[in-house]
This record gives sequence, C-alpha cells and structure tokens, in this order.
Amino acid sequence: MSDVVLGMENLTRRFGTFTAVDAVTLSVNAGEVFARSGAMPTGNIPYLDFIAPGILAQSVLFVAIFYGINVIWERDLGIVRRFLASPTPRAALVLGKGLSAGVRTLSQAAIVYTISLFLGVKLSWSPAGLLNVLVIVIIATTMFATFSLIIACLVKTCERFMGVGQSLTMPLFFASSAIYPTDIMPGWLKTISRLNPLTYVVDALRATMLTGSTSTFGLRYDYAVMLLTTAALVLVCARLYPRLAI
Repeated sequence: MSDVVLGMENLTRRFGTFTAVDAVTLSVNAGEVFARSGAMPTGNIPYLDFIAPGILAQSVLFVAIFYGINVIWERDLGIVRRFLASPTPRAALVLGKGLSAGVRTLSQAAIVYTISLFLGVKLSWSPAGLLNVLVIVIIATTMFATFSLIIACLVKTCERFMGVGQSLTMPLFFASSAIYPTDIMPGWLKTISRLNPLTYVVDALRATMLTGSTSTFGLRYDYAVMLLTTAALVLVCARLYPRLAI
C-alpha cells in the first residue's frame, strides 16, 4: 500500500514539473515565431503578452484534468468508502477535492508569472489584479478537477482515465482563445470556443494579468460562466461519486 501511495505522489510531482517546463517552452517558441512574423492580430498587445494568460490556463487545465486519478487510487486504498460512510454531503466532498486541487495549482501561477517577468511580459501588479488572478486560477482548477472527477467516476480504472484525459486536453486547449484570438477562427470553431469554459478562463486571466488589456466578454460574464459551470459539475459529480465504491 505504501508503494502505491509513493508512486502516486511521484507521478503527481513529475507531472507538475513537466507542465511548468512545457508551458515555458510553448510560450517562448510560439511567442517568438508569431511576434517576428506579425501573423497574429492581437491589437496593441505583443503576442508574447497575449499568450501568457493562455499558458497559465494551459497549466491549470493540464494539472486539473488528471486530478481524478487520485480518486481512483483512493478507491483502491479504501478511502472512498470511508468518505461515503461519513455524514458529509456528497457535494461538499466533491467541492472540497476541487478546491484542494485549486490551491495546489497556485504554484503553477507563480512559475508562469516568474518566467513571464523575465521574458518582459507587461504584467499587472495591482492588488486587485493579483487577487483576481488567484481567484480565477482556483475557480478554473476546481472546475476542471471536478470534470476530471466525473470522468473517474465513469471509467473507474487508471488506464481508461489516462486515455480519456489525454484525448480531451489538447482539443480543449486549441478550441479556446489561449494562443489565438477567437476573431480569426472559422465559424464552426468559434462556436465551439464559445461553449468551451477554458475560453472564459483565458479571457478573465488576460483582463487581469496584463497591463492595458480588457476582457472580450466582460469580466463579470467570465466569472458567471466559470461559477455556473463549476456548480453544475459539482452537482453531477455528487450524484456519480458513490459509483466509485461499487
């Protein structure tokens, strides 16, 4: 049992490191290429600045979408049965796990901020902006971690879970405004991006992280989409959570 726990912690640690390195590599390479070519219409914002919030959103997504594997391990260790035997509401259990993932992902924000600073990205250092970024990261991670828990409740095995998680991350990332504006998307992709919660995470981060940047949809609208989506996912996951013990 101790070997399983150690293996889980080691995998989580390795994946977090990979995500940070991957985010930095993508931001530098893509930023330099498009900045020199001038191919990406980002208005008065340099392309490297434009994608910095998208890279943070990418880190949040990639970490959170695999969070559900922890629940599968907890089931194998008998922890899920103990949770279900407690009087704690199922929704509270699910929300607690999502918020726990959100707090842990704050380190990703620190890494992206540090690298962005060295790359010359014009970050906003206002207290309100920083607070908004922290809140957005926590909400977004909670949202995608809860979605990950739903997947875990349905597939129930680590192998199937990893396959589903890997097949979802890149479509969610590229069908958002993380690395290019929605205005240049073809109509069908623009429609998908409007249904993609990650689009609103990126939009909110872009409005609060950068100096002189604004929200495309409105910051209140971004928050509303994220909170309503999170609430809906928590309710669905609360119904499915007992299935893990079967």
